[in-house]
Amino acid sequence: MTMRSRRETVTFKHPFRIKGIDRLLPPGAYEVITDEEMIEGLSFASFRRVATMIMVPAAGLRTSAMEMVSIGSVDLSDAQRIDASAS
Repeated sequence: MTMRSRRETVTFKHPFRIKGIDRLLPPGAYEVITDEEMIEGLSFASFRRVATMIMVPAAGLRTSAMEMVSIGSVDLSDAQRIDASAS
């Protein structure tokens, strides 16, 4: 099965929460990695999302350490929507 990963940067202007992460995250730019697998048997290339991860500052450490946390794509969209509506 063919897999691919997409990387994008999302920016939050306010402190935010995402389901699955038990702490408030600071505003800033975050790298989001999406893994997708090719759907076999079609006459054109099509992919389905199988995992979404976000790179966040490591919990409890005062260093620049980062950790990759698996999140739901809908939860990420919800956090972005809430951040955009906050003023």
